[in-house]
Amino acid sequence: MDNFSPDIQFMRMALRQAEIAADEGEVPCGAVIVKDGSVIGKAHNQTETLNDPTAHAEVLAITQATQSVGNWRLNGAVMYVTKEPCPMCAGALVLARIEKVIWGMTDPIRGGAISKFQILNTADLNHRVEVETGLMEDDCKAVMQGFFQDLRRRSKERKSGGVN
Repeated sequence: MDNFSPDIQFMRMALRQAEIAADEGEVPCGAVIVKDGSVIGKAHNQTETLNDPTAHAEVLAITQATQSVGNWRLNGAVMYVTKEPCPMCAGALVLARIEKVIWGMTDPIRGGAISKFQILNTADLNHRVEVETGLMEDDCKAVMQGFFQDLRRRSKERKSGGVN
């Protein structure tokens, strides 16, 4: 996949959203929803900012996208997200009828899409979401790992009295 492919461009947008989240002290996850080649929703985690446990990037992007198209069904839409969706977000993808989700890094501990739980392809649900994994995985991991390394460093500095 070349650096100018639409998939790369949209994932770069999602990564930018993740960087915004990190700058705001949020877990750096970003999501972008595209339909017919146009961005109809983009968001980053805001659980701390909004004091809302459901304010994940995916859920906020879905809300934006449904408002953009004037319909809660996002048939034919593709979500680009920096990390595998959690169970709540995977459920929202199914409910919104998202056609496909493409993510960077997989979350083997809490992943709700295919890793820990297989919500996106559960036969008993009324919709299945196509999955593509590993797009710009190293970039997505770097943002996440950098955020948590910085968080641990700042915590350690606070405990030691603020010494560099």
